[in-house]
Amino acid sequence: MEMVTSLIILGLICSSVLVVINRCIASAADSTLRMQAFEVARENMEKLLASDSVSRDVKFGTSDKYPEIKWQNTIETFYEPITVRMWIKGTCSAEYTDTEGELQKVELTHWLTDVTKQQMLEILKEQQTEQEQLAFLVIGTVEEAAEYAGVDVETIEQWVDNGMLTTEDGSFVKDNLDIYKDSGGNPTPEAKSQQVESVDELEEMTEQETAESKTDEESKPEIPFTREELKEKGFSESMIDLIFQLLNSD
Repeated sequence: MEMVTSLIILGLICSSVLVVINRCIASAADSTLRMQAFEVARENMEKLLASDSVSRDVKFGTSDKYPEIKWQNTIETFYEPITVRMWIKGTCSAEYTDTEGELQKVELTHWLTDVTKQQMLEILKEQQTEQEQLAFLVIGTVEEAAEYAGVDVETIEQWVDNGMLTTEDGSFVKDNLDIYKDSGGNPTPEAKSQQVESVDELEEMTEQETAESKTDEESKPEIPFTREELKEKGFSESMIDLIFQLLNSD
């Protein structure tokens, strides 16, 4: 009996010691992961502060040095209503999964600079334009979606069951509706893969189209002379019209 009692007591002590050791190991592993995440976020912030210029953007990826660490850099504007000033804010974050399987985040924020009144007006105008473009591309209710596609509500619900994607808040994307409308509700797998999956993707498409339109406008040649100057140089009206038509064509 004394031997059995001793073994039981020894087993309890050993199990308690093992629990403590496991907790210490898990805590050390979590601390290591947190330090690695902090290092990734700090390096991204240093690169951001060393940049000559920044623009509103969101970038993300996986660390080359620590593959288990995922990072994200966000450049956004912050409007201060009291002082009527706008700031450019940079946020660098790094995420990792701890030993308990929970997602943890390390986040660093830095106020990069304030913007002038002219820059603030340009940013606000750009944001308003993007919101207007997104509002034009997205439909909020199923009734409006049915009216846009020229079908009833039940048909829209059938399209959703057949794989038509909606945004996170349940809104309908006009491009997705067009895909199902043009195919009679049964698009091919290739057509389904061309659907827009989120508002973020819509924003990227809008920004890309805006950038391409700006590039096209900048690439258009400037007309070196006015009509009056061309007339003075002896050009006929038909020739002047042809010159302006060629210069203004895409």
